[in-house]
Amino acid sequence: MKAIESLKAANREEERLLGEIDPNRLPQHVAVIMDGNGRWAQRRRLPRIAGHRAGVKAARELIETCARMKRINALTLYAFSVENWRRPKTEVDFLMRLLREYLRKELPVIHKNNIRLLVIGRPDQLPAAVSEDIERAMRTTAGNTGMKLVVALNYGARAELVDAFNRILEHIRHNGATQMPVDEQTISENLYTAGLPDPDLLIRTSGEMRVSNFLLWQIAYAEIYVTETLWPDFNRARFFEALIDFQKRERRYGGLSAAAPTEEESKHRAHPSHSQLHHA
Repeated sequence: MKAIESLKAANREEERLLGEIDPNRLPQHVAVIMDGNGRWAQRRRLPRIAGHRAGVKAARELIETCARMKRINALTLYAFSVENWRRPKTEVDFLMRLLREYLRKELPVIHKNNIRLLVIGRPDQLPAAVSEDIERAMRTTAGNTGMKLVVALNYGARAELVDAFNRILEHIRHNGATQMPVDEQTISENLYTAGLPDPDLLIRTSGEMRVSNFLLWQIAYAEIYVTETLWPDFNRARFFEALIDFQKRERRYGGLSAAAPTEEESKHRAHPSHSQLHHA
């Protein structure tokens, strides 16, 4: 129980859900598409910025919860995509201010809890002040050995693959080679997420059934959990439900079920008394 013993249920619902979680089968890496801030605000007849502020509170709670569940080694949050620049300038400017405000307020807590902050994407294209704050936060937490908090900023999976392929080509040119075999490991080592395990669980809030250009390479074998809950309402109980659902799934990575017989085993079961087969 060490993986979750530091978590204290805030109510009976959380207590019930915690009791259903197997602490030995938690995902190592959880990735989240935080969607629904605007709709959350709209339903309450509030400005969109109110939804973004509420979304920050939800992120704070999830970060704290995952950090306390010691077996979760990485949490990746999709905070700002390359497509988000298409939003109204006033909203984009607010999001940049909100990010700086978050780093200023939360960095001491993140550092105190031994969390290492990493940023993936193209942060060099963000406003200079934002980039400086990000660099400072990453330097401050660089020596931390706890959970890795990965924030995807100015991120797009297709852009990530383009950047990875260009790095590989540059490496080939630098070494004077005319060609070089490229395999999956070569590509993985040149992604923004190099050194991180691929996500085991991808959570998407707000009910949208798409991955929105997020970690396209890395989620090849991730379990995908979609909830109708809007991001600001995604509290600990909803996260526990996602973990319980994850633990009910059988991860086969393209292979057979652990209970399914191999071809050789099937031959030995040809006798009527051994004819029952388990299907994948």
